[in-house]
Amino acid sequence: MSQATSINQRPLQPFHLAFPVTSLDNARAFYGGLLGCPEGRSSPEWVDFDFFGHQLVAHLAPQEAGHRSVNQVDGDDVPVRHFGVVLSMSDWHALADRLTTAGTKFVIEPHLRFKGEVGEQATMFFLDPCGNALEFKAFADIGRLFAK
Repeated sequence: MSQATSINQRPLQPFHLAFPVTSLDNARAFYGGLLGCPEGRSSPEWVDFDFFGHQLVAHLAPQEAGHRSVNQVDGDDVPVRHFGVVLSMSDWHALADRLTTAGTKFVIEPHLRFKGEVGEQATMFFLDPCGNALEFKAFADIGRLFAK
């Protein structure tokens, strides 16, 4: 796999994110099945996923899973604790269609945010089966990812 280049021209490094889940079986079905993330190493307490080239580790910790707070962003109640990936616009549309077909209940339906502004982006929020919030977004011009 070739390494992508970040907006500021440094090689883009994979990130590592560990997060709590209520069930490893549900995490496997959601991240491995619905999102198509290959599984890596695992134990009875955790499982690694290749999350679009990044290392995502689901740790069994039922008391810590889920989101609790929201902030207003462009008129939407955005879960404060969330993670996700910036996709190409075509991949974002394909994922939105796949999630819709699978009956995913969106916290924030797929739509354009900051329409007509420098930060215009396609976005959608949904919960994994353990209550963790995910956001997937896309920019028509990826060069505007960090534009002010």
